[in-house]
Amino acid sequence: MGRAPPACYFVGMQTACTHCGQQHLLNDAVVAKYAKVQFRCTRCGQVTVVTIKRRADQTVVISPMPSFARSDAATATLKLPPAAEGLRLPAKADVVLTVTDGPEKGKTFTLLEPRLVIGRTGADLPLSDPEVSRHHCLLEVRDRFVNLKDLDSTNGTFFDEERVRAAVLQDGSSFRLGTTTILVKLRAKPATEPAPN
Repeated sequence: MGRAPPACYFVGMQTACTHCGQQHLLNDAVVAKYAKVQFRCTRCGQVTVVTIKRRADQTVVISPMPSFARSDAATATLKLPPAAEGLRLPAKADVVLTVTDGPEKGKTFTLLEPRLVIGRTGADLPLSDPEVSRHHCLLEVRDRFVNLKDLDSTNGTFFDEERVRAAVLQDGSSFRLGTTTILVKLRAKPATEPAPN
């Protein structure tokens, strides 16, 4: 019969045909009732199958994810945006990241450089969260402020429960990627003892 068509890219209730890219709107009531939904494209006549799982937080997860949407589909090398000028760690404090929710709850990480990629294997800060992209987001520290940038991740980066492309974090800010929530804290460096004479 030929291979089954791949799942479509899904944004809200809007879908795109995986064969020609034509946009379609799915009926919310239909999507809510079934684990799999298929539709015939009005432009090319091909069938697209959508497999849907709803997590407890009502996030919709499409499976299998089409290759163009997977974070680790083709590029093993990461092309970071150019580094912003003036990046530096604060002189009198350490920037400490603490995982407050998710598979690695309790893990802490102290930044040694003012630029850090968070993701799965191969990132500066690797997380064993299956919903985190290989290179999910980027942190850039400018003294006491931390710029958070999403790296076109599949499941998005969230700050104040809003999906963001970029956000400015301060001491005590939290952000979420996948099922992992990370708290940013500035911890005062211990005072150094003067050298004995």
